[in-house]
Amino acid sequence: MNKSLRPKHAAEYLGIGRATLWRWSKERADFPQPIRLSSRCTVFDQAQLAAWRDAQAGSAK
Repeated sequence: MNKSLRPKHAAEYLGIGRATLWRWSKERADFPQPIRLSSRCTVFDQAQLAAWRDAQAGSAK
């Protein structure tokens, strides 16, 4: 089972601020999209974030 991260922890996981996390989710087509569990609960899939981060590191080389 994949681990879900709340936005605060997702941002910490990537080493960015929460505002940047939300901006990237809106502006970057390749960024993992948030998952709405309810009207007041949104999470990000940790495995998708890790895959995206690793792809960014690979493309920077």
